[in-house]
Amino acid sequence: MKTFLLSMAGAFTAMILFIFVSFVGLMLLIMAAAGSKPPHPANIVLTMDLNAQYPDQAPATGLAALSGAPGFVDLLVKLKSAESDKSVKGIYLRGADYGFGTSRAEELREALKSFQASGKFVIAHSQGMFGASGPSAYHSISTADEIWMQPGTDLMVTGVTFETEFLKGLFDKIDLQPQIYPFYEYKNAPNSYNETGYTEPHREAMEALANSIWSTALDEIAEDRDIGAGQLRTILESGPKPAAEALELKLVDKLGWPEDAEEAAKERGGGDKAELIDLASYVSPAKYNSKAPLIAVVGGEGAIVTGGGGSDSPFSSPPGFASDVVARAILDAAEDEDVKAIVFRVDSPGGSPTASDQIWRAVERAKEAGKPVVVSMGSMAASGGYYVSTGADAIMANRATLTGSIGIFGGKMALDGTFNKIGVTFDTVSVGGEFASAWGTGAFTPSQEAEVKASLKRGYDRFLQLVGEGRGMTYDQVHEVARGRVWTGEDALKVGLVDEIGTFMDAIEKAKSLAGIEADVTPRLAFYPYRKSGFEALEDVFGVSAETARAMSALSAMVGDERTQTLLEELSAVDAMNSGQAMAVGPRIRER
Repeated sequence: MKTFLLSMAGAFTAMILFIFVSFVGLMLLIMAAAGSKPPHPANIVLTMDLNAQYPDQAPATGLAALSGAPGFVDLLVKLKSAESDKSVKGIYLRGADYGFGTSRAEELREALKSFQASGKFVIAHSQGMFGASGPSAYHSISTADEIWMQPGTDLMVTGVTFETEFLKGLFDKIDLQPQIYPFYEYKNAPNSYNETGYTEPHREAMEALANSIWSTALDEIAEDRDIGAGQLRTILESGPKPAAEALELKLVDKLGWPEDAEEAAKERGGGDKAELIDLASYVSPAKYNSKAPLIAVVGGEGAIVTGGGGSDSPFSSPPGFASDVVARAILDAAEDEDVKAIVFRVDSPGGSPTASDQIWRAVERAKEAGKPVVVSMGSMAASGGYYVSTGADAIMANRATLTGSIGIFGGKMALDGTFNKIGVTFDTVSVGGEFASAWGTGAFTPSQEAEVKASLKRGYDRFLQLVGEGRGMTYDQVHEVARGRVWTGEDALKVGLVDEIGTFMDAIEKAKSLAGIEADVTPRLAFYPYRKSGFEALEDVFGVSAETARAMSALSAMVGDERTQTLLEELSAVDAMNSGQAMAVGPRIRER
């Protein structure tokens, strides 16, 4: 027994010593990792692949936050900071094959022009462009100092086409009755259910949008390529151009393969001394100034939904425009004494009026707290996207931003006739007044329809009231340019719905001005909601503490990164399955 106890004591002591030594070693590794900083190359050529799918704003939580991948606005900030980095000589772009997004192309072009004005070069390479998505792929690189094109490919820069699906013919065949009421005639989303083709107001609005977008692209491409706008229109509207012909027409500057253009970019960046660094990974060497004034950036992207967005599962895509999350972010920024102004980036087709109202009120409270609010509109800020923007001190949009759509619609699909066709019938028992059964499968009664329309009219009137207050317009003035109509940013400026044409970086400058920050001062930017680090995202997703994750990360250097990574992934998967977050976990298959 004595021998056994001594053996146990020895084993216990050895275990304690092992844990202690491992802990000390682990801490040394962590401190070494924290203290090490890779040298900043002397000659940098940034790179950016425009075929990559970037969200407008980087995700703050969930699995998507683990990657640390930036959003489009982060890339704009990085490109701006690179202007003052003497090590950065230029940027090499891989052009998009299809579309890049009309408004996004415009915003990137402005960022590249500013980059060029700081003395940096821009070289772009295209492996052919397919114009099904309009002019945005070419528009996004047209300002480049050199545009290279792969031999044997075509350059297709088409005009703008909108194609809308109409379902009324199908609904008539299956006896489905759409009862969806728009306020007013330009609120065209319900037309897909109520019509078999464009109404005159719908066609009028869509033609105006297409003409505005196409003209914007032509004007800017013509300026970049030093070709008359009329001549350019004739060239592009005549169809696809083979690479050799595109070169003759001065639409591109050189023919060559991607590696040829890359080598040309490296040569301009210093030859063998040049190092290619992805813009997404670039970190400015500028010294952090903790005393610089702080501007908060609040982002909202996607459909606007009420509350926190529903499921907490890390395996579901978190909503980018949940009213509780975005409103809270605005309020947190407003309550921070260090924040001097707020830039509210909006990229949304709309959504819940109730959710939009909640976010609008948060903007009002921020202004009441003395914080100027500037809205930067991305690709679109329509309907609810305009609703949340209307109270801002300044609204800025790109020329091609889709905005406005100040209107509302609602109703239901009466399905009883469709079910009757297959032998399904309904009977109803209802108490609590006639309106209690309004949302059943049958058609509205006349009084129910009247109540639904009255409710929608109240929503429309409130929307117009808030726009009038925010924009300094009367009800009638707003109604004249509202009625559900969508405008481009350029046309919205003419009718008073936006204040200036400008990019996200222009919105930062506007916020500086409204906050009284001197023009030559570079502010700090703080993103709200708070963006979790990779370790914090691990804790959020898998219940792994940040300290544990850091320890495992450092330990990976001792036991081999691949094995540690596999262990982490398997443990997290098992934890997800045990907690009900995953239905099943299968064996991992790795490529070798």
